[in-house]
Amino acid sequence: MATIITLTTDFGTADGFVGAMKGVILSLAPHATLVDITHGIPPHDIRSGTFALETAIPYFPPDAIHVAVVDPGVGSERAAILVETVHGRFLAPDNGVLTSIVPRIDAARIYTLDRPEFWRPAVSATFHGRDVFAPAAAHLANGVRPERLGTRTARMERLSWPQPQRCGDEIRGEVIHIDRFGNLITNLRLEDLGKETKDVRFRVRDLEIRGITPHYAAGNGLIAVVNSGGRIEFALPSAPAARTLDIDVGEEIRILLA
Repeated sequence: MATIITLTTDFGTADGFVGAMKGVILSLAPHATLVDITHGIPPHDIRSGTFALETAIPYFPPDAIHVAVVDPGVGSERAAILVETVHGRFLAPDNGVLTSIVPRIDAARIYTLDRPEFWRPAVSATFHGRDVFAPAAAHLANGVRPERLGTRTARMERLSWPQPQRCGDEIRGEVIHIDRFGNLITNLRLEDLGKETKDVRFRVRDLEIRGITPHYAAGNGLIAVVNSGGRIEFALPSAPAARTLDIDVGEEIRILLA
């Protein structure tokens, strides 16, 4: 059976970088099935990379191999890691890009990729995606055990992922991602609202949104919906909310409970 290997990068598709990674993988593991999650991560945006993984990884089989390369520190002393979890095996720079899919480090087995015999013979200081992560993923697909690819470690870099905060009669969250439609995706989930959601009110700057709209076309003006990933997001029907309202990642969202 073919092994699935997914690729998530900030390389874009205008250059040959993604193709080079695929060439290395298929040269070593021609049976692999390659799946692009996205190559449209904004350059060096590690948080967008981990959000993309959160969105897609739950829908892959647990034996899939995932390569995530959003790597502003390429060529530096940052480690390259392999992480085994119940959701799959992940190869990535140790810079926090795996934060969203490894919620508990003690539930994962982490290895530092420090065995050059499993890399390409010549390793570029600017392209570890091709020369380190791609061959390591191929060897993993060929049945090489993780302990041969690297040394077990108990640490992994993690992003400071913002959590909702209760402040009296308010819950405060923030925008953590803006999708290509301009929708404002937050760190808030339905369960953060408590049992009563009918009369909930949201504040985005000086705008107040009452209740949760069942779908995009059911409201007027700025609406709150629960998106396909279970997060609360804010949208303007047929318009990009982020650009229209000049709102960016980090904008505070307030839930008024009283």
